[in-house]
Amino acid sequence: QVQLVESGGGLVQPGGSLRLSCAASVRTFSVYFMAWFRLAPGKEREFVAAIRWPGGQPTYADSVRGRFTISQDNGKNTMYLQMNSLKPEDTAVYYCAVGAFRQGTTVRDYSYWGQGTQVTVSS
Repeated sequence: QVQLVESGGGLVQPGGSLRLSCAASVRTFSVYFMAWFRLAPGKEREFVAAIRWPGGQPTYADSVRGRFTISQDNGKNTMYLQMNSLKPEDTAVYYCAVGAFRQGTTVRDYSYWGQGTQVTVSS
């Protein structure tokens, strides 16, 4: 009932930009919450940003606020993460996720996950 497919990852130099996409097929809920998380080697999965679907105020992790922007295109059923001023510490596999109950910041708030897309920031 929920399918998520991420795309847009790649290799970028420090200071560069990337835009991630998450194509969503969500037939179970009419209102829900979508988020981006990331998983770096040796670390736990980390919250990045979240937004209510459809329409809502975004929330961001302190580490990305002011550099990353989460957005949605309802017509295309797609969520985006515009990442600017990228740093080596942003290197991770980025996952999109869907949850039904709240715009949370923990893994437990989201029940459905995509397969992830690799972002590598390196010179």
